[in-house]
Amino acid sequence: MSAIGEVDEANSAIGVAVAALEPSELAGRLRRIQNEMFDLGADLATPFGTDFEQHALRIVPRQVERLEEEIDVMNAALEPLTSFILPGGSIAVALLHQARCVVRRAERAAVALHETVAVNADALAYLNRLSDHLFVSARHLAAAQDGDILWQPGATRDF
Repeated sequence: MSAIGEVDEANSAIGVAVAALEPSELAGRLRRIQNEMFDLGADLATPFGTDFEQHALRIVPRQVERLEEEIDVMNAALEPLTSFILPGGSIAVALLHQARCVVRRAERAAVALHETVAVNADALAYLNRLSDHLFVSARHLAAAQDGDILWQPGATRDF
């Protein structure tokens, strides 16, 4: 089951990003998320219909809702996006973007798993919302620093 390994790698990527952060509310949220990632791995390791299902640790709707609430709070303080942004800036911002990409890969692996066995829909939703959470977290951190680095379409083309 590659989904479990992808979730483990995503958790490690989040840990690297946390290590690049100063102690903060964001770092605390990400540490909580790291703990939830182990819950998620346990959830994926016990698909529905197995003998161990009744004892399975499952992601619950409240965990997904909390991610959404945190996204809304961080987003409220940000300028609207007017362009794609480049994943960079400070090391911590770049690492949050990298963690987001690893979470997206974990989401794809979990969806692929769901095509073969029944997976908790809340686990899939959690991964989906987590990638958005990491994107907004990176933007939130960038806003407190030098701001987003905007994509400049065609900026390096020779005309």
